[in-house]
Amino acid sequence: MTNNESKKTRCYFSELIPHWLLIIRFLIINFETMKFSTEELIAGIRSGNKRLIAKAITLAESKKAEHRLQAEELLKKIMPFTGHSVRVGVTGVPGAGKSTFIENFGRLAIAEGKKVAVLAIDPSSSLNKGSILGDKTRMEELAREENAFIRPSPSSGFLGGVANTTFETMMICEAAGYDYILIETVGVGQSEVLVADITDVFLFLKIIGGGDELQGIKRGIMEMVDLIFINKVDQDNLQKAKNTRLELKRALDFIPPKEKGWKIPVLLGSALHNEGLQEIYDTISEFIGLKKKTGRFDEVRTQQAEKRFEYWVQEYILSLMKKSNSVEEAYLMHKKNASEMVSNPSTEAKLFVEKFLSDQK
Repeated sequence: MTNNESKKTRCYFSELIPHWLLIIRFLIINFETMKFSTEELIAGIRSGNKRLIAKAITLAESKKAEHRLQAEELLKKIMPFTGHSVRVGVTGVPGAGKSTFIENFGRLAIAEGKKVAVLAIDPSSSLNKGSILGDKTRMEELAREENAFIRPSPSSGFLGGVANTTFETMMICEAAGYDYILIETVGVGQSEVLVADITDVFLFLKIIGGGDELQGIKRGIMEMVDLIFINKVDQDNLQKAKNTRLELKRALDFIPPKEKGWKIPVLLGSALHNEGLQEIYDTISEFIGLKKKTGRFDEVRTQQAEKRFEYWVQEYILSLMKKSNSVEEAYLMHKKNASEMVSNPSTEAKLFVEKFLSDQK
C-alpha cells in the first residue's frame, strides 16, 4: 500500500469513528431511557443480567414518584429471594486501603466459588450533591470477573457513610444470587457506625503511622466492630503493627462484647499483596456460623428491617408534609423560630408535629 493509499484509508476510518461514537452513544442513551416492566426487571435480576440489575438499582435510587411506586412493587416481589447473602461493611480512615482490600478479598471469595457484589459509597459534594464515583475504575480486575458486580453510589449527603437506599440495593443484589455483599463506606467517624445497622459483619481497617486515631473513635467504631484488620503491614513496620494490635486488644478489653462468645480478632496483613485475606475470609465464616448457632443472625436481621421501617416512616411523613402548603408554611415558621433560637429547637419540632397531626385529624 502506498503512502497516499494509507492516508486515504486512515482518513476514511477517522470519518467513520465519529459516526460509530454517535451510534454507541445513542444506544447507551436509548437503553438508559428505556422503560422496563417490573416483571422484566425481576427476570433480569434472577438471571444475573448485570445491566438490568443496575437498572433496578437506579429505579430504587430514584426520587420520582412513578419510579418509587415501581421500585416498591419490585422490592416486594423479590423479597422471597433475599436474605441469603453475607453482608460485610468495610470502613476505615481515608488511605486505609478499603478499595484494594475489597478488590482482592472479592477475588478471593470468587475463587472460593462465591458471587460478590460491591456497593461502593462515594461522598457527595455538600454544594452540588455531585460525586466522582471512581471506585469501579479503582477495582478494574474485580470488575472484569464474571461473578462480580460493582455498583458505585453517591452518599447524597446521607449520614453514616452509606447511601439512603443501600439497604434496598442489597435486596436487589441478594435476589440476583450474590453470596457476599461488600459495602465500602466513605470514611470513618462517629456517624460511620450506621453501616452496622445494615450488615452482618462490621470490618474496620486500620493502618500504621496515621496517628492515634483510637482515642477519637473507640467509643463509636470499637463498640460496633466485629473484626479489625491492620492493613499495609510489611517487614519494615511489622513490630509497630504488633504493638498497635496489642494496644487495640487492650482497648477492646474495656468494651462490653457486642456478640456473646466472640472476642474481636485483630489481624495483620497486606491487602495489596494478598497477605492475611484468607484468614479474614475464614474468620468471617466463623463469625457468621457463631451468630447462626446462637440465633443472633436472624435476630439482628429483624432489628435491621425494623430500623429501615422507621427510616422510611420518617421519609414518607416528611414527603406528605411537603405536599401541603399550609403545613409547609408552619414548617418554615417553626424552623425559623428554631434557627433564630426564639425557643428550643426540640420544642419547635414538637409544636410543628403536633400541629401537623391535629390538621390530619
